Amino acid sequence: MVSANLNQLFATFINALHILHNNAVLDAYGHLSVRNPANPSTFFMSRNLAPALVSSPSDIVEYHVADASPVEPDAPNGFIERYIHSEIYKRFSDISTVVHSHSPAVIPYSISGVPLKASIHMAGFLGDKVPVFDISEYYRGNDTQDLLVSDVRLGAALAAQFSAESSEARNLPDYSVTLMRSHGFTACAASIEAVVVQAIYTQLNAQVQSEALAIQHAYLGAKASSEDELSYLTPQQARDSYATISGTAQRPWDLWVREVEVSPLYVNTLDP
Repeated sequence: MVSANLNQLFATFINALHILHNNAVLDAYGHLSVRNPANPSTFFMSRNLAPALVSSPSDIVEYHVADASPVEPDAPNGFIERYIHSEIYKRFSDISTVVHSHSPAVIPYSISGVPLKASIHMAGFLGDKVPVFDISEYYRGNDTQDLLVSDVRLGAALAAQFSAESSEARNLPDYSVTLMRSHGFTACAASIEAVVVQAIYTQLNAQVQSEALAIQHAYLGAKASSEDELSYLTPQQARDSYATISGTAQRPWDLWVREVEVSPLYVNTLDP
Protein backbone atom coordinates (compact mmCIF):
# COMPACT_ATOMS: atom_id res chain seq x y z
CA MET A 1 0.00 0.00 0.00
CA VAL A 2 1.28 3.49 -0.91
CA SER A 3 1.61 5.78 2.12
CA ALA A 4 -0.30 9.04 2.43
CA ASN A 5 2.98 10.99 2.21
CA LEU A 6 3.94 9.18 -0.98
CA ASN A 7 0.50 9.79 -2.45
CA GLN A 8 0.95 13.50 -1.80
CA LEU A 9 4.36 13.41 -3.48
CA PHE A 10 2.87 11.61 -6.49
CA ALA A 11 0.01 14.12 -6.68
CA THR A 12 2.54 16.96 -6.80
CA PHE A 13 4.67 15.05 -9.31
CA ILE A 14 1.72 14.49 -11.66
CA ASN A 15 0.65 18.13 -11.39
CA ALA A 16 4.22 19.16 -12.22
CA LEU A 17 4.24 17.08 -15.39
CA HIS A 18 0.95 18.64 -16.47
CA ILE A 19 2.20 22.15 -15.65
CA LEU A 20 5.39 21.65 -17.65
CA HIS A 21 3.34 20.46 -20.61
CA ASN A 22 0.82 23.29 -20.27
CA ASN A 23 3.70 25.76 -20.38
CA ALA A 24 5.25 24.03 -23.43
CA VAL A 25 8.43 23.08 -21.56
CA LEU A 26 7.59 19.42 -22.26
CA ASP A 27 5.66 18.06 -25.22
CA ALA A 28 5.25 14.36 -26.01
CA TYR A 29 8.91 14.05 -25.01
CA GLY A 30 10.93 15.13 -21.99
CA HIS A 31 10.61 13.94 -18.42
CA LEU A 32 10.64 14.76 -14.73
CA SER A 33 11.87 12.76 -11.75
CA VAL A 34 11.86 13.04 -7.98
CA ARG A 35 14.06 11.37 -5.39
CA ASN A 36 12.30 9.04 -2.96
CA PRO A 37 12.23 10.97 0.35
CA ALA A 38 11.93 7.71 2.30
CA ASN A 39 14.85 6.09 0.50
CA PRO A 40 17.36 8.49 -1.14
CA SER A 41 18.94 5.59 -3.06
CA THR A 42 15.87 5.40 -5.33
CA PHE A 43 13.88 7.86 -7.41
CA PHE A 44 10.58 8.02 -9.27
CA MET A 45 9.78 8.75 -12.92
CA SER A 46 6.74 8.13 -15.03
CA ARG A 47 6.64 5.16 -17.33
CA ASN A 48 7.37 5.79 -21.01
CA LEU A 49 4.36 8.02 -21.56
CA ALA A 50 3.73 11.56 -22.76
CA PRO A 51 3.87 13.83 -19.68
CA ALA A 52 0.38 15.22 -20.24
CA LEU A 53 -1.10 11.71 -20.03
CA VAL A 54 0.42 10.64 -16.70
CA SER A 55 -2.54 10.39 -14.34
CA SER A 56 -2.08 7.91 -11.48
CA PRO A 57 0.48 6.05 -9.32
CA SER A 58 0.28 3.13 -11.74
CA ASP A 59 2.08 5.39 -14.26
CA ILE A 60 5.03 5.93 -11.90
CA VAL A 61 8.11 3.69 -11.70
CA GLU A 62 10.75 3.51 -8.97
CA TYR A 63 14.43 3.25 -10.02
CA HIS A 64 17.75 2.69 -8.29
CA VAL A 65 20.05 5.73 -8.25
CA ALA A 66 23.06 3.42 -8.60
CA ASP A 67 22.33 2.28 -12.15
CA ALA A 68 18.84 3.53 -13.14
CA SER A 69 17.49 -0.01 -13.06
CA PRO A 70 13.86 -0.46 -11.97
CA VAL A 71 13.28 -1.57 -8.40
CA GLU A 72 10.54 -3.95 -9.56
CA PRO A 73 11.72 -6.37 -12.27
CA ASP A 74 8.30 -6.37 -13.96
CA ALA A 75 8.04 -2.56 -14.08
CA PRO A 76 6.59 -1.02 -17.25
CA ASN A 77 8.98 0.32 -19.87
CA GLY A 78 10.74 3.52 -18.86
CA PHE A 79 12.60 6.34 -20.56
CA ILE A 80 15.90 5.63 -22.30
CA GLU A 81 17.39 8.77 -20.75
CA ARG A 82 16.65 7.99 -17.11
CA TYR A 83 20.46 8.04 -16.63
CA ILE A 84 20.28 11.84 -16.81
CA HIS A 85 18.37 11.69 -13.55
CA SER A 86 20.15 8.86 -11.76
CA GLU A 87 23.61 10.35 -12.29
CA ILE A 88 22.61 13.81 -11.07
CA TYR A 89 21.14 12.23 -7.92
CA LYS A 90 24.30 10.17 -7.51
CA ARG A 91 26.56 13.21 -7.80
CA PHE A 92 24.53 15.70 -5.72
CA SER A 93 23.03 14.37 -2.50
CA ASP A 94 20.78 17.39 -1.83
CA ILE A 95 19.16 17.40 -5.27
CA SER A 96 15.64 16.00 -5.08
CA THR A 97 14.21 16.59 -8.53
CA VAL A 98 15.36 16.82 -12.16
CA VAL A 99 13.64 17.87 -15.39
CA HIS A 100 14.82 17.33 -18.96
CA SER A 101 13.28 19.43 -21.76
CA HIS A 102 13.60 19.80 -25.52
CA SER A 103 12.43 23.43 -25.46
CA PRO A 104 12.85 24.95 -28.96
CA ALA A 105 13.33 28.36 -27.35
CA VAL A 106 16.42 27.12 -25.49
CA ILE A 107 18.06 24.78 -28.02
CA PRO A 108 19.46 27.62 -30.22
CA TYR A 109 21.72 28.61 -27.33
CA SER A 110 23.21 25.12 -27.35
CA ILE A 111 24.31 25.30 -30.99
CA SER A 112 24.85 28.96 -31.91
CA GLY A 113 27.84 29.82 -29.74
CA VAL A 114 25.74 32.59 -28.16
CA PRO A 115 25.66 31.91 -24.42
CA LEU A 116 22.37 31.81 -22.57
CA LYS A 117 22.59 34.46 -19.83
CA ALA A 118 20.35 35.69 -17.03
CA SER A 119 18.38 38.37 -18.86
CA ILE A 120 15.34 38.75 -16.57
CA HIS A 121 15.13 38.93 -12.81
CA MET A 122 12.92 35.82 -12.72
CA ALA A 123 15.86 33.78 -14.04
CA GLY A 124 18.54 34.82 -11.58
CA PHE A 125 19.11 31.12 -10.85
CA LEU A 126 20.96 30.94 -14.18
CA GLY A 127 23.83 32.79 -12.49
CA ASP A 128 26.73 34.08 -14.54
CA LYS A 129 27.16 30.96 -16.66
CA VAL A 130 25.03 28.23 -18.18
CA PRO A 131 27.21 25.27 -19.22
CA VAL A 132 26.72 23.48 -22.54
CA PHE A 133 27.13 19.70 -22.61
CA ASP A 134 28.37 18.35 -25.95
CA ILE A 135 27.76 14.62 -25.87
CA SER A 136 29.87 14.07 -28.99
CA GLU A 137 32.98 14.63 -26.87
CA TYR A 138 32.16 11.48 -24.91
CA TYR A 139 31.34 9.00 -27.66
CA ARG A 140 33.46 5.89 -27.99
CA GLY A 141 34.01 3.35 -30.73
CA ASN A 142 30.69 2.00 -31.92
CA ASP A 143 28.43 4.21 -29.77
CA THR A 144 25.10 5.08 -31.34
CA GLN A 145 25.38 8.83 -31.88
CA ASP A 146 21.74 9.75 -31.41
CA LEU A 147 22.54 12.44 -28.77
CA LEU A 148 20.61 10.47 -26.12
CA VAL A 149 22.04 10.02 -22.62
CA SER A 150 21.46 6.29 -22.65
CA ASP A 151 23.89 4.82 -20.12
CA VAL A 152 25.67 5.49 -16.82
CA ARG A 153 28.85 6.80 -18.46
CA LEU A 154 27.07 9.46 -20.52
CA GLY A 155 24.83 10.37 -17.60
CA ALA A 156 27.88 10.90 -15.39
CA ALA A 157 29.46 13.13 -18.04
CA LEU A 158 26.34 15.30 -18.14
CA ALA A 159 26.07 15.44 -14.34
CA ALA A 160 29.68 16.64 -14.13
CA GLN A 161 28.73 19.73 -16.17
CA PHE A 162 26.74 20.99 -13.19
CA SER A 163 30.00 21.43 -11.25
CA ALA A 164 32.38 24.33 -11.82
CA GLU A 165 35.23 21.87 -11.31
CA SER A 166 35.17 18.19 -12.13
CA SER A 167 35.48 16.58 -8.73
CA GLU A 168 33.89 14.04 -6.44
CA ALA A 169 30.23 14.03 -5.45
CA ARG A 170 28.97 16.95 -3.38
CA ASN A 171 25.74 18.19 -1.83
CA LEU A 172 24.63 20.79 -4.35
CA PRO A 173 25.63 21.70 -7.92
CA ASP A 174 27.24 24.98 -8.92
CA TYR A 175 24.79 25.41 -11.80
CA SER A 176 21.04 24.85 -11.78
CA VAL A 177 20.74 24.40 -15.55
CA THR A 178 22.90 22.79 -18.22
CA LEU A 179 22.21 23.03 -21.94
CA MET A 180 22.65 19.96 -24.15
CA ARG A 181 23.93 20.57 -27.68
CA SER A 182 21.23 20.08 -30.33
CA HIS A 183 19.07 18.42 -27.70
CA GLY A 184 17.64 20.64 -24.97
CA PHE A 185 18.39 21.37 -21.35
CA THR A 186 18.35 19.74 -17.92
CA ALA A 187 17.54 21.52 -14.65
CA CYS A 188 17.80 20.28 -11.07
CA ALA A 189 16.62 21.58 -7.71
CA ALA A 190 15.76 20.65 -4.14
CA SER A 191 12.00 20.48 -4.72
CA ILE A 192 9.49 19.78 -7.47
CA GLU A 193 8.05 23.28 -7.24
CA ALA A 194 11.51 24.85 -7.53
CA VAL A 195 12.55 22.84 -10.57
CA VAL A 196 9.27 23.65 -12.34
CA VAL A 197 9.86 27.36 -11.75
CA GLN A 198 13.41 27.03 -13.03
CA ALA A 199 12.40 25.11 -16.14
CA ILE A 200 9.62 27.51 -17.08
CA TYR A 201 11.72 30.62 -16.51
CA THR A 202 14.73 29.14 -18.31
CA GLN A 203 12.49 28.92 -21.36
CA LEU A 204 11.05 32.43 -20.83
CA ASN A 205 14.54 33.86 -20.32
CA ALA A 206 15.65 32.31 -23.63
CA GLN A 207 12.64 33.81 -25.40
CA VAL A 208 13.32 37.28 -23.96
CA GLN A 209 17.04 37.09 -24.76
CA SER A 210 16.35 35.99 -28.35
CA GLU A 211 13.86 38.82 -28.86
CA ALA A 212 16.29 41.35 -27.40
CA LEU A 213 19.10 40.10 -29.67
CA ALA A 214 16.78 40.35 -32.69
CA ILE A 215 15.80 43.92 -31.77
CA GLN A 216 19.45 44.84 -31.26
CA HIS A 217 20.40 43.37 -34.64
CA ALA A 218 17.53 45.14 -36.40
CA TYR A 219 18.44 48.46 -34.79
CA LEU A 220 22.22 48.36 -35.00
CA GLY A 221 22.80 45.92 -37.84
CA ALA A 222 26.33 46.14 -39.19
CA LYS A 223 27.07 49.00 -36.78
CA ALA A 224 26.95 46.62 -33.78
CA SER A 225 30.24 46.12 -31.97
CA SER A 226 31.50 43.92 -29.17
CA GLU A 227 30.64 46.74 -26.77
CA ASP A 228 26.96 46.55 -27.70
CA GLU A 229 26.21 43.52 -25.55
CA LEU A 230 22.76 43.30 -24.03
CA SER A 231 22.32 44.52 -20.47
CA TYR A 232 22.36 41.14 -18.76
CA LEU A 233 22.02 40.70 -15.00
CA THR A 234 25.25 41.19 -13.11
CA PRO A 235 26.40 38.28 -10.91
CA GLN A 236 25.13 40.10 -7.81
CA GLN A 237 21.80 40.93 -9.45
CA ALA A 238 21.41 37.28 -10.43
CA ARG A 239 22.18 36.09 -6.89
CA ASP A 240 19.95 38.64 -5.18
CA SER A 241 17.08 38.14 -7.63
CA TYR A 242 17.21 34.39 -7.13
CA ALA A 243 17.30 34.78 -3.34
CA THR A 244 14.16 36.95 -3.45
CA ILE A 245 12.19 35.03 -6.06
CA SER A 246 12.95 31.58 -4.63
CA GLY A 247 10.84 32.44 -1.60
CA THR A 248 7.77 33.12 -3.73
CA ALA A 249 7.53 29.85 -5.69
CA GLN A 250 4.20 28.95 -4.12
CA ARG A 251 2.46 31.84 -5.88
CA PRO A 252 3.03 30.69 -9.47
CA TRP A 253 2.71 27.05 -8.38
CA ASP A 254 -0.83 27.59 -7.07
CA LEU A 255 -1.80 29.35 -10.29
CA TRP A 256 -0.30 26.66 -12.50
CA VAL A 257 -2.00 23.86 -10.53
CA ARG A 258 -5.35 25.58 -10.95
CA GLU A 259 -4.77 25.97 -14.69
CA VAL A 260 -4.19 22.25 -15.17
CA GLU A 261 -7.01 21.29 -12.80
CA VAL A 262 -9.59 23.05 -14.96
CA SER A 263 -8.25 21.69 -18.26
CA PRO A 264 -10.00 18.52 -19.47
CA LEU A 265 -6.74 17.28 -20.98
CA TYR A 266 -5.08 16.64 -17.62
CA VAL A 267 -6.20 13.92 -15.21
CA ASN A 268 -4.72 13.50 -11.74
CA THR A 269 -6.50 10.76 -9.82
CA LEU A 270 -4.74 11.87 -6.62
CA ASP A 271 -6.20 15.36 -6.63
CA PRO A 272 -8.74 15.85 -3.81
